[in-house]
Amino acid sequence: MLKRALATLGILGLAIGGVLWVLSAPKVLPASALSAGYQPNLANGEVIFIAGNCSGCHATPGQDDRKQLAGGLKLRSPFGVFMTPNITPDLKTGIGGWSELQFVNAMKRGVDDEGQHLYPAFPYSAYSLMRTSDVRDLFAYLKTLPAVARPSAPHELKFPFNIRRSVGVWKLLYFKPHEFVADPKKSEAWNRGAYLAEGSAHCAECHTPRNALGGVEMAQLYAGAPNLEAGGRFASNITPHKDGIGDWSEQDIADFLKSGTDKCFNEPTGMKEVIASTSQLSDADLAALGAYIHALAPIAGNPKHKTC
Repeated sequence: MLKRALATLGILGLAIGGVLWVLSAPKVLPASALSAGYQPNLANGEVIFIAGNCSGCHATPGQDDRKQLAGGLKLRSPFGVFMTPNITPDLKTGIGGWSELQFVNAMKRGVDDEGQHLYPAFPYSAYSLMRTSDVRDLFAYLKTLPAVARPSAPHELKFPFNIRRSVGVWKLLYFKPHEFVADPKKSEAWNRGAYLAEGSAHCAECHTPRNALGGVEMAQLYAGAPNLEAGGRFASNITPHKDGIGDWSEQDIADFLKSGTDKCFNEPTGMKEVIASTSQLSDADLAALGAYIHALAPIAGNPKHKTC
């Protein structure tokens, strides 16, 4: 009787494992997702590059040129250390040999050029909201930047997080790819701000706490992340709650993203890399971000690290 029960459990376990293996397989967009007749808009690609703060993670630490994207930044997390890769157009060590479709799938589906899952330290959960045309423009712009021959360092992850297929299970739980849809009841500025904040700028990825598996806690969206990174770094509550930026105006937010100095004349160090990019955005895009963030639902959270 015991042997039969154990055999049944074993078969059940294999069946569940088989189902998970199939469901956790990388899923990509087909070639038909790239519309014919597309002409790259390099100026728009640069805007997306700036809004996404690509340099913040992919520029080699210690260098001044924010357009040499050979990677090497260490992102410390509870799962181990993620190493940012080389995304320059170098053919051997960067993404110079990638096709446009491979890049789009990395951005919008979290799958690399070899068909493997990318770790969500690369915020494709946000990038999946971007219009495919914007992703294509970004790829075209990246190809104009200097090629740097520097191999990407491997991640230093704990078991079982070093098994890439496990990311497929994470995706089943937390990754719901879809393109941004404008809200016709909102203003053009609000929709532009929402598109930037939720997509390329991926604001929620840092300013929202995560659970033990690294999933974003949606009930605390934008309410601050007390343990943004191993070592105690935090991200402030940016909702209009008293714990956050409830006494900031839309213009205060836009001004901060432009200058890096808040309304109390502080210069928050944690936003230094972000401001280096947002300060280059147009006044219209900064105003749009201000309009969207100012209209967020107020949520209590992270009061020890209130901004200003």
